[in-house]
Amino acid sequence: MKLTRRVKEILSWYESDNPGTKANLARILMEGRLGGTGRLVILPVDQGFEHGPARSFAPNPAAYDPRYHFELAIEAGLNAYAAPLGMIEAGASTYAGAIPTILKVNSSNSLSTTKDQAVTGTVSDALRLGCSAIGFTIYPGSEYQFEMMEELRELAEEAKAAGLAVVVWSYPRGPNLDKTAETALDICAYAAHMAALLGAHIIKVKPPTGAISLDAAKKTYEKNPVDTSTLASRIKHVTDACFGGRRLVVFSGGEAGTAESMVEMARGIHAGGGNGSIIGRNTFQRPKAEALKLLSDIIGVYKGAA
Repeated sequence: MKLTRRVKEILSWYESDNPGTKANLARILMEGRLGGTGRLVILPVDQGFEHGPARSFAPNPAAYDPRYHFELAIEAGLNAYAAPLGMIEAGASTYAGAIPTILKVNSSNSLSTTKDQAVTGTVSDALRLGCSAIGFTIYPGSEYQFEMMEELRELAEEAKAAGLAVVVWSYPRGPNLDKTAETALDICAYAAHMAALLGAHIIKVKPPTGAISLDAAKKTYEKNPVDTSTLASRIKHVTDACFGGRRLVVFSGGEAGTAESMVEMARGIHAGGGNGSIIGRNTFQRPKAEALKLLSDIIGVYKGAA
């Protein structure tokens, strides 16, 4: 596999990483229909933990089977597939080497009353299963945010030493953040920046709205205006917050939306310089043919064909 100039450039951003970690990043960046472009589309399937099986898979019962998700990601030509321990274990042998995998090593559930996650996987699990990376969620704003960051620091250090990449889901939530604040531009950029500061190679955040929520930041934004009028301009602000665009940033698909809205979102991410999409429910809850069509259209946007 010959690396493209763009992938070599991206790998150069991670100056402290060993050859193993860079090889696994390259493995993700060179995979699938977007291989070599520096753009990414990843399938995350951690929703069974987060929302429960029926809320996640009842709209498309075939998706109860973990093998379905491996096959969907492979057939669609995606860069990687991310899931908790049991989901990856259920197809690890059959699909070994077929697509890069990301082991989600912490998880929450909708029965909990706290904004926290349990550590549910290890670096050893990721290595045993042939994963390219671990994934970890932090909740900036939570009462437990500092414990989560400390857990991430320990796991990231171990993962990097073992040659794995680190993907961080950075989702602001907590007692001082309402629903508007969770996706406000300033909060989203802040959360993405924290993930970069914590050593993430790939950062996952939600697409930002135009709201400015943090009182302490409003004067700064008034004095140094940021264009909030389009998704593309807001995406640019978030990517700028990630070391001037020198970290990979992908954006979630959010709650259920139309295929057209997902493609339009990809256009905004592409135009704003984001590195791609990480879309779960908006794909696997559709019949496979519809999901493949949607993913193909999104990939087409990132390839510049639409």
